Amino acid sequence: MKRRALFSVSDKTGVVEFARRVAALGYEVISTGGTQAALEAAGVPVVNVSKITGFPECLDGRLKTLHPVVHGGILAIRGNPDHMAQLELLGIEPIDLVVINLYPFKQTILKEGVQLEEAIENIDIGGPTMIRAAAKNWQDVAVIVDPADYAPVIEDLESGTLTAEKKFALAAKVFEHTAHYDALISNYIQRVIGADFPECLTLTFEKQQDMRYGENPHQNAVFYREVGGLEGTLAEAEQLHGKELSFNNIHDAAGAIALLKEFSGPCAVAVKHANPCGVGLGVSIAEGYRNAYDADPVSIFGGIVALNRTCDVETAREISKIFVEIVIAPAYTPEALELLMEKQNTRVLLLENIAELPCAYELDMKKVAGGLLVQTLDRLDTAETKVVTKKAPDAGELEALSFAWKVCKHVKSNAIVLAKAGRTVGIGPGQLNRVGALKIAVDMAGEDAAGAVMASDAFFPFADCVELAAKAGITAIMQPGGSIRDADSIEACDKLGVAMVFTGMRHFKH
Repeated sequence: MKRRALFSVSDKTGVVEFARRVAALGYEVISTGGTQAALEAAGVPVVNVSKITGFPECLDGRLKTLHPVVHGGILAIRGNPDHMAQLELLGIEPIDLVVINLYPFKQTILKEGVQLEEAIENIDIGGPTMIRAAAKNWQDVAVIVDPADYAPVIEDLESGTLTAEKKFALAAKVFEHTAHYDALISNYIQRVIGADFPECLTLTFEKQQDMRYGENPHQNAVFYREVGGLEGTLAEAEQLHGKELSFNNIHDAAGAIALLKEFSGPCAVAVKHANPCGVGLGVSIAEGYRNAYDADPVSIFGGIVALNRTCDVETAREISKIFVEIVIAPAYTPEALELLMEKQNTRVLLLENIAELPCAYELDMKKVAGGLLVQTLDRLDTAETKVVTKKAPDAGELEALSFAWKVCKHVKSNAIVLAKAGRTVGIGPGQLNRVGALKIAVDMAGEDAAGAVMASDAFFPFADCVELAAKAGITAIMQPGGSIRDADSIEACDKLGVAMVFTGMRHFKH
């Protein structure tokens, strides 16, 4: 019985040479459309699928391979006498090798301005059906969906070493491929109809790189990237210098980039262990960095620095005075890059569109044992601010409060941020109570606490934070309000001469 191979590929990388060697082994090559044309042009003998089905392609190519002659030839179990007898009775010949990759749905939806109709036409029907059939019958049919598998498979076919184990691995790749493909279709259509939270959420990611290890050396880890919506994210960054990124590097750098997007003027963000340790604004990026550094000269050591302006030589010279794990910027002057690359262990990343805001359909997800928490991004700064004390903050205090409030959004709860014009002076992150967070922030600020303003990510249940803040010299407070004891905090502010503004919304970050 002659052997047959079915070819139908959208990505034609390497397919001509592979098909030529398959044909040289005595396989009859069957193909369709553009694949057939490419093989014929290269001199590879090909039989059109319509010739074996006796049915023409129709519906503008929507219907080509959905025929019992094709699927019977793929699905028949060779060791089952009844199956083989039915093939003979129906005049169906087995198909032993299936080489298919699917319509370019991903590439289509990633094109700027793509219309729904074009996306729909790039949903493959026959391809997934054939490769799933071949994968189901993996013991008898070898199936290839990835051009990277052409070389090892043809070598095994030529040497007679294509084992059942290898065919099963190829089959496993099929179901990974179709699951990814269907998830892309589902997610795209959910976005079209505006369904943020469908009844069944299917996520798909593509492997970007292996990590040396996870949060700790005994944990294995990988970084996967989303499909689409990557503008301005770490997944798009180009590494210009330094050793490979670690799990913690990626987690911390993503947080630094997210905070950086809050500001349009020159800004530098320093992050350590998933929390900002210094945020600085300036008329230049060098001034912004110096402000971020001055916010906490101790914690920034070994941290991550993100900039939203070109890193010039002045800024690079300042950064190079200490060791930082990563520098991220939208551009570097040649002199700045040369200076930063003198630090062997500092990773230098280029992210040209670092200021790009998250895409509209971006969601925040947190994996927990047994499930997944999904929410929309915390995009808002304030709902409606309201001065609730006798003393109102002046213009400078209001500007500093707005700055502190934006930073507070990116600090783990319970969070307290102390700030002066253009920079943080103290950050108290992730404490079990708000007083503890404030004490850390005040201690970090030292003398700079006097004359600073304070933002809290959630309301004060008692007046103790107000009293401690006033004692440290803090002049104005921004907090959500909403406690049943708000009156106690307001009364304490009025008594101590501190201005207080309610935002009407909180910024918990867990």
